[in-house]
Order: sequence, then C-alpha cells, then structure tokens
Amino acid sequence: MGTSVQVTPLCGVYNENPLSYLVSIDGFNFLIDCGWNDHFDPSLLQPLSRVASTVDAVLLSHPDTLHLGALPYAAKHLGLAAPVFSTEPVYRLGLLTMYDQYLSRKQVSEFDLFTLDDIDSAFQNVTRLTNAQHHHLTGKGEGIVISPHVAGHLLGGTVWKITKDGEDVIYAVDFNHRKEKHLNGINQSSFVRPAVLITDAYNALNNQPYRRQKDREFTETIKKTLRSQGNVLLPVDTAGRVLELLQILESCWNEESLPFPIYFLTYVASSTIDYVKSFLEWMSDAMAKSFETTRDNAFILK
Repeated sequence: MGTSVQVTPLCGVYNENPLSYLVSIDGFNFLIDCGWNDHFDPSLLQPLSRVASTVDAVLLSHPDTLHLGALPYAAKHLGLAAPVFSTEPVYRLGLLTMYDQYLSRKQVSEFDLFTLDDIDSAFQNVTRLTNAQHHHLTGKGEGIVISPHVAGHLLGGTVWKITKDGEDVIYAVDFNHRKEKHLNGINQSSFVRPAVLITDAYNALNNQPYRRQKDREFTETIKKTLRSQGNVLLPVDTAGRVLELLQILESCWNEESLPFPIYFLTYVASSTIDYVKSFLEWMSDAMAKSFETTRDNAFILK
C-alpha cells in the first residue's frame, strides 16, 4: 500500500488489561482507546505517558472504563491534548461511567487521581459523530477520513474505519456479530479487504451457548432464588452490558407478571436510563419498540 501505517500496542494485547493503541498513518498519530481498569494503577499508563504529547487525535470505541477510563487522567497529568472523537452514546455514557467511577471511589477512599472537573474538562470538546458518518480531518491530517460503524457489543460501540488514499485501516475490538435484545450485530459488509485490520480473539475459544438457552438458565436461577424468599445481587457495569441485562429481566418480568421489585443501583442510574431512551436509533428495532411501551414502574432507580 502507498500509505505508511505503523501500529504500536500500548496496553491490552497479550492479556486482559485495558485497551490502548497508537496508530500512525503517514505521520499522523491516532490514539485509539484510552483505557484503564478498576484498580486505576498509574503504572499501567507508562507506555501511554511516553507518547501522549505526540498524539494528534483520539478515537474512543466503547463507553466503558476499559476503553476510555484513562482519558481524564491522561489529559490532566500526561499531556494528552489532542481532539477526541466518538459517537454520541459513547460520549454520554462514557461521561456517566467516569462520574460513577469517581463517586464510588470517593465514597470509600481518598481518591485523588482525577476529579469531576477533570472528567468534564476531558470530555467537553469531544466531537460526536453519527453512525457511518465520514469526517474529513484537516491540517496535519489532511486526506484522512474517519468513520464510526456499529460494533454490536455496547450501545454506541464503534468499529473505527480510517481511510487514506483509498486504503482502509479497521480497528475492530470487542465487536459482536450476533443480534441481541437491545443491539444489532456488526455489519461486516461495511469492511471489505482492509489494508490493515486491528482486532482481537478474546472469545475465540469460548463455546458460547445459544442466547435463548443462556437467558433461560439465567432467569430460572433468579426466579428460583426469589421464590425461596431469597435476594439476588448482580454486580454490573455503569452503562454497558447492564442494558442488555435489564432488558432480559424486563422481558422475563413482563411475560410472567413477577411481583418482585428490581433495583438498578449506581450513582448515575436515573441519568443512564434517561440518556438511553434518547439513543433509540442506535438500538435494535425490537428494543426501540420496547422503550415506547415499557411500564414506568418496571425499574426502581437510584
């Protein structure tokens, strides 16, 4: 290919650590994902610290900590000052995720790696793109076009397509080809013979059961516990896979008219549901219809 592409993994390649890649296209440096984990260990960010000041643009793929959790810290402490691009759901739900992370830790410790103001500062200038929108970079990035495509794993989750001189670089991590309750799967026809493909094989060796079987076994265990006068505690993320979980429970409760209350407890639960209702165009058709008819008292939020 005529275009020069250099890929430098910064974190998350040979293990389950958060994701961060430096992708240089004809000298223009993309930081694709800026992840951290729930331990918030600054030593994980040492590779990022060495290149943060050279980054020309940041692309965020998913609204969870593993993909964007280090953004406030990197902007405040590591010299990361490049413009940031994401979809609207990744921006909104990523912001809520970081609020929840800070508030949860501040409740139990003297957490001082970043503040709510640092989160706002890091997210305030994010450029939000719609699905499959072509955004032409200018200046040093003249001739480069970026576009987000549905990844199918989290709401707003993105497969990034970067094009230069007719050559495509595809960043496709944590994608899902299956259609689920609240999301459609990845549209693989959008990516034909890319020059460079950056992906993962995280679940390559897992034998995934059929979704209906998995959902049935899950809900049957919950119902058995509740009907035995027990309680069920499900640790969840802030605004990621929890949305699929809530939809599974909602369907089960509606089908069987179960009397047990469901509590969705995070510091930003109400805001999460409110934002999700405004992102119907990013969801499956069935999910959009469900939100239009969902009972107001289906979930008790805090």
